[in-house]
Amino acid sequence: MSKVPWWALASATAAPVLLGGGLVLAEARQPPGYSAVRDTISALAGLGATDRWVMTGALAGLGASHVVTAVGLRPVRLPGRLVLAAGGFGTLAVAAYPQPVRGNSVAHTIAATVSFVALGSWPAFTARRASRAPLLSVPISAAATVALLALVLSFVVELHQGQRGLAERAAAGAEALWPLAIVVTTRRALARESPS
Repeated sequence: MSKVPWWALASATAAPVLLGGGLVLAEARQPPGYSAVRDTISALAGLGATDRWVMTGALAGLGASHVVTAVGLRPVRLPGRLVLAAGGFGTLAVAAYPQPVRGNSVAHTIAATVSFVALGSWPAFTARRASRAPLLSVPISAAATVALLALVLSFVVELHQGQRGLAERAAAGAEALWPLAIVVTTRRALARESPS
């Protein structure tokens, strides 16, 4: 197994920091009517948002972080890395195609769907029967995929309900953290194998 470079750890760490930091800063800039429980992340980067560049930049950084992490995760099976990168490119497209002031953007919806589905399903493509990295084992990869896609499904169910913002943040947060968990545990497993 080849090593995971330091820059993949940096990009995997940047992903949840960018998402969380972007949310906190962008939400603070919105008028009093904005609700993190009710309103989506996309509303913070939408054409009608106050200082939309904050969340747009955070989403672009998040997407780029996923792509860089996918490149650096050399010990992970190539299909898993490609699906993670697809999720990153989907997130970049979410930033590039903002929601309009009124109505919905088809391009934005397609990009968000690609991103959520790819980032939710990529653990299934990383599984190895004889993996030395614990989170790459078949049972854990399968459980992670089920959990992440369940969070995405809960967001889909809430799309026209009062807690869609909360459901989306739970799904996006978990999807931003899983690559970091993979990088950290894989680096540790490989460090234990290397001679002192």
